Amino acid sequence: MDTKSGQMTPRELVKATLEFRNTDGRVPRQMWLLPWAISHYGDMVEQIERDFPEDIITAPPKFAVPPITKGEQYSIGEYIDEWGCVFSNVAEGIIGEVKRPLVTEEDWSDYDKIHIPEELYTFDADAVNEFCRNTDKFVLAGACPRPFEQLQFIRTTQELYMDLMDPQPKMLEFFEKMHDFYCRLLTKWAQTDVDGLQFMDDWGSQRSLLINPTIWEEYFKPMYADYIAIAKKYGKKTFMHSDGYTVDIYPKMIELGLDAFNTQIFCMGIDTLSQFAGKITFWGEIDRQHMLPRGTAEDIDNAVKELYAKLWKNGGCIAQCEFGAGANPDNVRQVYASWDSVR
Repeated sequence: MDTKSGQMTPRELVKATLEFRNTDGRVPRQMWLLPWAISHYGDMVEQIERDFPEDIITAPPKFAVPPITKGEQYSIGEYIDEWGCVFSNVAEGIIGEVKRPLVTEEDWSDYDKIHIPEELYTFDADAVNEFCRNTDKFVLAGACPRPFEQLQFIRTTQELYMDLMDPQPKMLEFFEKMHDFYCRLLTKWAQTDVDGLQFMDDWGSQRSLLINPTIWEEYFKPMYADYIAIAKKYGKKTFMHSDGYTVDIYPKMIELGLDAFNTQIFCMGIDTLSQFAGKITFWGEIDRQHMLPRGTAEDIDNAVKELYAKLWKNGGCIAQCEFGAGANPDNVRQVYASWDSVR
């Protein structure tokens, strides 16, 4: 508690919201920025950040052994990530795509080409703790496992989908190695003073999951269960991002104890998701397919009011918004103004 103002600090505010006991505080805020937004609307980004300060931030890791990458992730050209996957990018300020697989053999017998980035494990825990001590904001870990997506980067999406229909022993062997690395990495982060762990995977198309739900249950749900168990062991909150239509996995993630889920709410519909209100925190977001680029201020305001009316239960909502390619900066600003107005 801020003893001077009598108000909750951002860290306290976020925790109260996640635990459905935010009876008189505002809705916590967070903005996700792509470099595109900064290069196109730098002044507006600064105004939004000044007028609506974030409550959730990420601890920047300092590595004893820097991760092995090549190129610039958000620049035109090729970028090689920490695992050795090659991304091709044709536009400035956004993320590229993997066009050719790192693992080329159908039986995954050449998976030794993959570099498991143990360098990420060399982050300075003392520096993270100092960062946490010097802020009153809610701090997320500076690591974000993404097993399904990383497998797509390694194999390409089409090939991975085929592989999952008939899993080969070598592929499953690599699954175990990858998962062991992610668990060790999250455990080290969980032993620091951060407030929460985060992970992600885009699971939805516009209308359904990208793979059969039974395959998701068999191979990926246990991974997320372990991530959440690590967080709970050390008293940390858990945050997950997943684009697309993900209604099918909402009850599963609630069952596992996930605290906050960042999903495309307007892809699925507020009414569809209202059944989960009070059971999980909706970590954003306002529709970035249609409303943020082409909506009016009134559209944004009405959307926020409907989210608040149907999903807020003394918590359970975070005013997260992605300022990415194509977004109207005035609409991004309106998102935060509207959330402030409802509380």
